[in-house]
Amino acid sequence: MLHTHLCVMGDPCWKMNIHNKMKQMKRGHAQSNQNGIGTLESGSSTRIFDKLQATIQNIINARANASSDIAVCQFSNDYYKLDQSNKHRILTLLATKYGVNRTNIQNLSQQYSDLCKAEKETKEEKNTPALYRTEHSLRSALTPLSVQLFKQINCQPGGLKFLVDMRADLRMLIEDQNLPAFRYLDTCLKEILETALSPALLELHLFTWEDPAAILEKLVIFEAVHPISNLYDLKRRLGSERRCFGYFHPSLPGEPLIFIEVALTRSIVGCIQDVLRNESPTPEDEATTALFYSISSTQPGLTGISLGKLLIKRVVGVLQQEMPKIMTFATLSPIPGFMSWLLPRLASESQSFSSSRMQQDSERKSLFKENLLHAQEARSLLESCRTAENQTAENIMWNILTFPRKELIRSESLQGVIKPILLRLCARYLLLEKRRGKALDVVTNFHVQNGALIERLNWMGDFSERGLNQSAGITVNYCYRLDKIEENIGNYLEKGIISSSSMLKDLLEPKSMSPG
Repeated sequence: MLHTHLCVMGDPCWKMNIHNKMKQMKRGHAQSNQNGIGTLESGSSTRIFDKLQATIQNIINARANASSDIAVCQFSNDYYKLDQSNKHRILTLLATKYGVNRTNIQNLSQQYSDLCKAEKETKEEKNTPALYRTEHSLRSALTPLSVQLFKQINCQPGGLKFLVDMRADLRMLIEDQNLPAFRYLDTCLKEILETALSPALLELHLFTWEDPAAILEKLVIFEAVHPISNLYDLKRRLGSERRCFGYFHPSLPGEPLIFIEVALTRSIVGCIQDVLRNESPTPEDEATTALFYSISSTQPGLTGISLGKLLIKRVVGVLQQEMPKIMTFATLSPIPGFMSWLLPRLASESQSFSSSRMQQDSERKSLFKENLLHAQEARSLLESCRTAENQTAENIMWNILTFPRKELIRSESLQGVIKPILLRLCARYLLLEKRRGKALDVVTNFHVQNGALIERLNWMGDFSERGLNQSAGITVNYCYRLDKIEENIGNYLEKGIISSSSMLKDLLEPKSMSPG
């Protein structure tokens, strides 16, 4: 339900209380995610669970009529009262007990096969009506009973929001128990939500400082990339030389589904701190670049539904119409998985290299060693960092990257050696590291499957604690060249090729390095 305020945006009491209110809402949101909204004590929750089992059966048996509508509303209300464990029990019940009747499907399939065979042998169409009837029966039989329930829920006021919340619970369950039945139920729910969230029904909204406080609080709570630090930070992101767009749906009033933040600049910017501080703003009439620097989803239950792609495409069109001078559309993006990919490999290489058994067997060493560092890079590290004799270049690199507060990464005396190595490894991570043919990095996968190319890497593009921990401070610009989008999508989806600039390709080769 939409949270309402007695204060309006211009009222000083809102400005005095918003910081505390935001903290309260963040805590409340986290608590509701863990425990459910308005949950009951364990014993009461178990009794509600028993009641819900009977309600599910009644809804499915009654199909669509007035009594089933009442039962559906009661089901939704009671579900929200369950604690997390009993919600998981309901989802398990829906996934395992309310699927399809496989015996019926087998019989219908045999019947359909016999009808096709008979029609082929007689070369007559007298069996055609029976074929159509059997096809219809097969379609119905292949629809799980749980999907029938979901469709009835979706027809009720508040039903879409309920299904979104239920899928969020289901995805939490899948994280604990990744079973085929749960994954199939998730697929069914996702398909229903994708249909309900048709692009024709999505409403684009430009957020401004004049929006209701309840809406603006959502931006603060759900900003996932660069947290909004205070009231003035929020106002700056909604001010001149800035745009913030989001999608709403008529069935979820007051709930932005996803939003994107845009900076209007003269060129592609590489440092997020420059964007967030906005110390030298570009006059809007001089802006030639739209820089997307944050995109955040507000609903965990919509994970995997491509609202981001739709939003970027729509925003590009709006900005083109509003500001014809803008010719470049790019992002300033984090690289959230780089360090979590790199550090274990450095540790593994360091251990395997120093293992006495591996030292005695050079053939096995060459088999198991990944050779993250080129020989020239390893020599430069060893020469620059005088350490114990048993230290390897991988050891040194790992120590630099894990040093408290990442002080060594920013050390001027080491940057001549560290910078080219990290940029090369980051280019390798983004361009070459794949999982099932797709980019290993989730942000890269998102943008390149939408038609962007990787334009450039930026050293110390995010020197916040988060940026240093995630990517050693490196950021990346993805560029949407409008005349190349379809070609880039085709190359990626059909051939697994990630489009990139020549600058990125050049980074894959080791460069000459100097300690200073």
